[in-house]
Amino acid sequence: MATFTLKTATNVLHRHHNQLAFFSNGASTRRNFPISQNRRSRLVPKVSMSATTVQTFLEKSAPSTKNTALPIMVNACTGKMGKAVINAAEAAGLHVVPVSFGCEDESGQTFEVSGREFLVHGPSDRESFLESVLDKYPNLIIVDYTIPDAVNGNAELYSKVGVPFVMGTTGGDRDLLHKTVEDSKNYAVISPQMGKQVVAFLAAMEIMAEQFPGAFSGYSLQVLESHQASKVDASGTAKAVISCFNKLGVSFDMDKIQLIRDPKQQVEMVGVPEDHLLGHAFHMYHLTSPDETVSFEFQHNVCGRSIYAEGTVDAVLFLAKKIEAKDPKRIYNMIDVLREGSMR
Repeated sequence: MATFTLKTATNVLHRHHNQLAFFSNGASTRRNFPISQNRRSRLVPKVSMSATTVQTFLEKSAPSTKNTALPIMVNACTGKMGKAVINAAEAAGLHVVPVSFGCEDESGQTFEVSGREFLVHGPSDRESFLESVLDKYPNLIIVDYTIPDAVNGNAELYSKVGVPFVMGTTGGDRDLLHKTVEDSKNYAVISPQMGKQVVAFLAAMEIMAEQFPGAFSGYSLQVLESHQASKVDASGTAKAVISCFNKLGVSFDMDKIQLIRDPKQQVEMVGVPEDHLLGHAFHMYHLTSPDETVSFEFQHNVCGRSIYAEGTVDAVLFLAKKIEAKDPKRIYNMIDVLREGSMR
């Protein structure tokens, strides 16, 4: 479940005994969310595939009617986001190719994901592996939800081989990422945020920043973001919003983002439902006037991963249309997707 609030109230982020709390009119804003009790399926390695070629595996797993569905390859298919994207893609009628890049420990094994077997390939000889997949599926689009350290190497490989891709992984050297794609003249959707409604909020922030620069000059900003403990880097969404506030006249350094990764703090201070400690994104931006008589609060809370998975599928479909129309090979973002009305 995702919640979004935009309000102008006398709310203040307080620090007390090195802990963060969020209060509104003297009462905690922690809420009880009606969260569905979805059971997490286990990913179980099946058998070693060292003696089976990727071509044979793809042939065996090909869709029954040839070329009726857009093929996508989800890298890091055993991860939580990979699994969510696979479910969303299949629900949208796409053909998820049953192969994926993974870590060395997973290399050569098949894993059951959402009732299907996926062959995972490790770090070695990835170029020839990817070329084999592309040979079988010329219209292939890749979805990347790997790790920050793999972003630049993966983008370089995709661009070298000439496979369009959607980069959902945050982190890495983003300037180098953009340069790699631009130099290669490849199709790509790269965005710090894949959630549809959050993208719309970001678009509105950018419009406000462009049309009313300096509107919040002199205001101070506090930013708190909470994600599952496995997310090691600061939120790309938070950075994008802060950049807009900078244009609006607010001075704020990215290293001042308050990262909450401790589950106890997330439950007690941020109000994250316990069922979603392993998958959530809570963001709070608090602006205060120089004389502290005016404050603005922007907040968007997301539980689970479906919002990102559905947005990722929208990005894939958008990119496929661009390719079919022979539009310019360049980097697109989720605001481009939103502006074209490509959100289902």
